[in-house]
Amino acid sequence: MLQAALRSGAAQRRSVFEVFTRRLPDGRRYGVLAGTGRVLDAVEDFRFTSPQLDWLADQNVVDEATLRFLADYRFTGDIHGYAEGEVYFPGSPVLTVEGSFAEAVILETVILSILNHDSAIAAAASRMTSAAGGRPCIEMGARRAHEGAAVAAARAAYIAGFAATSDLEAGFTHGIPTTGTAAHAFTLLHDSERDAFTAQIDSMGRGTTLLVDTYDLAEAVRTAVEVAGPTLGAVRIDSGDLTLLAHRVRRQLDELGADKTRIIVTSDLDEYAIAALAAAPVDGYGVGTSLVTGSGHPTCAMVYKLVARAATPDGPLVPVAKRSAGGKSSVGDRKWAARPLDAEGVAEAEVVGTGPVPGELEPHLLHVPLITAGEVVGREPLAAARERHLRARAALPLSATQLSKGEPVLATELRIAAAEGVPA
Repeated sequence: MLQAALRSGAAQRRSVFEVFTRRLPDGRRYGVLAGTGRVLDAVEDFRFTSPQLDWLADQNVVDEATLRFLADYRFTGDIHGYAEGEVYFPGSPVLTVEGSFAEAVILETVILSILNHDSAIAAAASRMTSAAGGRPCIEMGARRAHEGAAVAAARAAYIAGFAATSDLEAGFTHGIPTTGTAAHAFTLLHDSERDAFTAQIDSMGRGTTLLVDTYDLAEAVRTAVEVAGPTLGAVRIDSGDLTLLAHRVRRQLDELGADKTRIIVTSDLDEYAIAALAAAPVDGYGVGTSLVTGSGHPTCAMVYKLVARAATPDGPLVPVAKRSAGGKSSVGDRKWAARPLDAEGVAEAEVVGTGPVPGELEPHLLHVPLITAGEVVGREPLAAARERHLRARAALPLSATQLSKGEPVLATELRIAAAEGVPA
């Protein structure tokens, strides 16, 4: 596309691209935008190196004129959109990219790959932290994902309310709190479970978490308290009927005087398993596979569509839209988005429109500037996105956090200023 547009002369036409999804995954009531901060870093650093350009030339991927354009590539346009951590709905314009066609079109894959991955993780994580009801969730999925995706997943989960991660690289890169426990291999390494617990306590102190289901659970709990004393920090259960075992372990710990020792459960937890444990004496959840793999977070299906372009480099923008069957049409023109609240602070609708913004909706606009004239202006601490998500989720109707299947909790209301002129 870039090479052909450069040759035709259309590459420098001012263009507006929009990121949105046409629908939420089945059963989801809202989406969560995550990855915006990583998008800003990616766009800021988007360059083509000499080895990459040499490879493109050797493989005859593009011609000499396109190679010259890529060698000098810098994004000089504007990006605005929903702030990271916000919730979204079908049709929400979560990101708008404006610049020349040439510099904007080439960002499609990097933007979508980040937003689709991170937002899918964050949506799953939000459901889990909601189901946890205030009990902490720990991200433990690094061994189930690509090494880069594992770090991104920990970041997205933290935005959606997870308390910590077991991935030290994520802690180093993003400042996320880190925590972890020993694996079964550590117990199996030693001559006895007592020896393993003693070694861990001697090294980590009595506040550590001991894994107690390698052999006999009741015997392990008894040994753990004998070794660490009643001030043992926590025990972890990783298999079996977690509800039943949590009750048994809580009773046993209390009888042994370790009434402050916490119980952490793991073992392929998802939001449904977490919800089922609501009445169990559990103090925290370690979540891995169901958070970071595709089975746990269905795709957001975000797309990157051209919605307006100028006929000449300096001409006015003209709305353009895709007209196709199968539910894949789009709505042309640059859009604004607002989420008005009722008298009790509960969101009423997702209003998406073109043209002037109605005065009553201006206080509720969702877009913020992210990149202006090629310079990042919207970078913020990760904690800000985390706090924003918790506020946004709390402002949704109560049915948003139900795990039963249902429609999006807010309807998307389109307000089109005028009939769209879509060139043939």
